[in-house]
Amino acid sequence: MRTLEQFVVVAEELHFHRAAARLNMSQPPLTHAIRKLEDELGVILIKRDKRVLGLTDAGRTFLEQARETLRQAEQAVTATRDVAAGRTGVVRLGYVGSALYGRLPTVIRQFRSTYPKVRLELREATTAAQIAALRDGELDAGVLIPPLTNAQDIAVTPFDHDRLCLALSRDHPLSGHSALALALAELADEPFVLWPSVEGSGFYLRVVRLCADAGFVPRVAQEAHGMHAVLSLVAVGVGVAIVPESMKGFREDWIRYHPLPAPGAAFELVLATRDPSPPVRALVRSFGASG
Repeated sequence: MRTLEQFVVVAEELHFHRAAARLNMSQPPLTHAIRKLEDELGVILIKRDKRVLGLTDAGRTFLEQARETLRQAEQAVTATRDVAAGRTGVVRLGYVGSALYGRLPTVIRQFRSTYPKVRLELREATTAAQIAALRDGELDAGVLIPPLTNAQDIAVTPFDHDRLCLALSRDHPLSGHSALALALAELADEPFVLWPSVEGSGFYLRVVRLCADAGFVPRVAQEAHGMHAVLSLVAVGVGVAIVPESMKGFREDWIRYHPLPAPGAAFELVLATRDPSPPVRALVRSFGASG
């Protein structure tokens, strides 16, 4: 690469002394390097008598190829350093539905702005599905809700906070209560819409525990896959639900949300990874720095 660079500078300057000054070297080693290059190639690249007269046809061809080789070498170095620093690559990020109503969109925008060469692919999935996808290599990171069971191989970074609230359809008889007056115990005889426990056992158990503390076991009228599906069923009156408070902007024209003051209603979201690549480590740093 050094010899190619020297030849390009000589070809551009057509003067060994000026070329040597530009390369920060003395002229004799530069002259020797160009003669050695010509000897190795077995061709004359530079026409010269007592001074440089110009390039031969072979020299012009070699100049074109040398410039392209140097450009490709520079690109290779830049690409290698970008990969090592996490500035390029692909990150497949999973997330639970409620995360989109918290800080996640802001952090994603910031990450894309900081790492424009990293392609970020987003996939909504339950906590259990994300853990399985991390292990199968189908996801690189996931925003999910702990606790995680049998996940000693999964690393987590604290990310966001949320809490549970009650969701009732607007035409439900109890929706007329003031937001702070409706207690969970008043829903003891109501049908509930929940999600399968296998898709988020920690979250499921948290809801069941809140109901137990209120003195009843929820009567499940229907299960739904994903929080948007749960709330869509609430909106049409299939039942009531306990959902993340961050989602209270979803279909407010059909659903009324009531806070749950119980300490057990609070929960956190984490960023989970397994064997992170450089761009995934960059994502983890971005998520941690935004906290």
